[in-house]
Amino acid sequence: MARRTVRLLIGSGEGLGLTSGRLRLAAIAFGLIYLAIVARLVQYAVAPNLDTVERVAQAVAAVSRPDIVDRNGMVLATDVKVSSLYAEPKNIIDVDEAVDLLAQALPDLNQKDLRAKLSTKKGFVWLKREISPREQVAVFRLGIPGVAFVQENKRVYPNGAEVAHVLGFADVDNKGIAGIEKYFDTSGLTAAAAAAAGQGGRMAPIHMALDIRVQHAVRDELMAGMKKFKAIAASAAIADVETGEIVSLVSLPDYDPNNPTDALKPEAINRVNVGVFEMGSTMKAMTIAMALDSGKVSLQSRFDARGNLRYGRFTIHDFHPTRRILSVPEVFIHSSNIGTARIALTMGVDAHKAFLKKMGQLDRLQTELPESARPIVPYKWGELNTITISFGHGVAIAPIQSVMGVSALVNGGWLIKPTFLQRSLEEARASGTKVLKESTSTQMRYLMRLNAEKGSAKKADIPGYRVGGKTGTAEKVIGGRYSKTKNLTAFTAVFPMDKPRYMLLVVLDEPKSLPETHGFATSGWNVVPVGGKMVERVAPLLGVAPDYDAPPANALLGGIPTGAVQE
Repeated sequence: MARRTVRLLIGSGEGLGLTSGRLRLAAIAFGLIYLAIVARLVQYAVAPNLDTVERVAQAVAAVSRPDIVDRNGMVLATDVKVSSLYAEPKNIIDVDEAVDLLAQALPDLNQKDLRAKLSTKKGFVWLKREISPREQVAVFRLGIPGVAFVQENKRVYPNGAEVAHVLGFADVDNKGIAGIEKYFDTSGLTAAAAAAAGQGGRMAPIHMALDIRVQHAVRDELMAGMKKFKAIAASAAIADVETGEIVSLVSLPDYDPNNPTDALKPEAINRVNVGVFEMGSTMKAMTIAMALDSGKVSLQSRFDARGNLRYGRFTIHDFHPTRRILSVPEVFIHSSNIGTARIALTMGVDAHKAFLKKMGQLDRLQTELPESARPIVPYKWGELNTITISFGHGVAIAPIQSVMGVSALVNGGWLIKPTFLQRSLEEARASGTKVLKESTSTQMRYLMRLNAEKGSAKKADIPGYRVGGKTGTAEKVIGGRYSKTKNLTAFTAVFPMDKPRYMLLVVLDEPKSLPETHGFATSGWNVVPVGGKMVERVAPLLGVAPDYDAPPANALLGGIPTGAVQE
């Protein structure tokens, strides 16, 4: 009995020892599993979300834009690498502390917004894009877990406001918002640049037709003229009449594309492409070209300007009446509204409307720049409309349409759509349309040169550069009525007139009279001298050599008979 008891006790002890060993092994196994789970949880909580961060980093790095250079290779826009600050809110240990520290390093951050961002459970939030190196060092020294940096591309415009309205700008995500930058996105050029960057390369720069040297000179003179004549706005453009390339475009007020919030100001529009204006007497060149090209009118034709022209209850008069019968050249150099209206009536309403449409003056002109404006054209076009439109009232167009139309008057009759990218003469002719006879273009060159010699463009007759042009003064429409005190003055100039190469358009909005202008605020007293100074500065830059022995305007006709001209 006693032995059995001892055996039982011994047997029970062996079983108990075996069971304890198994329990220990199980406990160790479960402990290891638990530690692995805890370690993984800690890793997820503290380590960065590599997938999210990498995805964002790849996305911002992929937004690469091609460099933009002028026709001579000078950089107009380029990408630079900058650091941006981000956070992984779920890894922030103490939100309050992080907000206080970041607010000290970056005082421009809104603490309320910052706290809201860091209080979420998101894997990635932007805190500040495009921070400066000094700010980056300050944040780095804080050593806040869950706060780090990623590199991305920032668009930089080295010339500031000088080319603002042509280039436009890119936003903080490096996407084009306006101007040629937006065109690059819609045309696929930005995608091509991004693809090249993704393969470790870089797309070749895009060459603009612009010449930054000319752009600087034009903007400088335009700003000076705007200030001198106290105009509320101003614009200017220079085009190659043979290719349609826009060599310069300035619109004031402008903005710095490096600080694009200024572009939101309503006065900072591109007035050359987007503004629509009645161009005044510059339209007389179109009217006279129409008549000469038809063959119904010649330079020897004469029109009665002895008295005012009455049409119903309306009376058309001349600003400087001659009170005599005028030849076509005299109508042009004296800028006779009466003579021009009679020329238009000779052609008729339908012919007048058809000619302006053929010359691209009645339809929206679209270029590479996405910004464009539709002309304001009469819904019903009768004889009275033809009368007023003939001398520049009744149709409002974008100035770039005038650039295109006047270029066609002097380049042999080719209507060529303007471009802001480089284009060869062959490409221009292939895309252009012949709209005038060569002889008509020759006669228009004569008339424009004659106007600089004897007419309203005298103040732009810079010695040696054979300038020709047409002036225009249009009363602005204020509250539905023409104002007698607020004008838009314009000057279309071409040089050199013996072999036209460049066309210049200058516009001043509401210039004021000065003592030296004897109380006048018309184009011959303000915008013409501004245009003359531009020609004097840019002609040498454009390779136009002065010729002080150039023959008079009559020599341009090559034997075509002229009408009598009295000054």
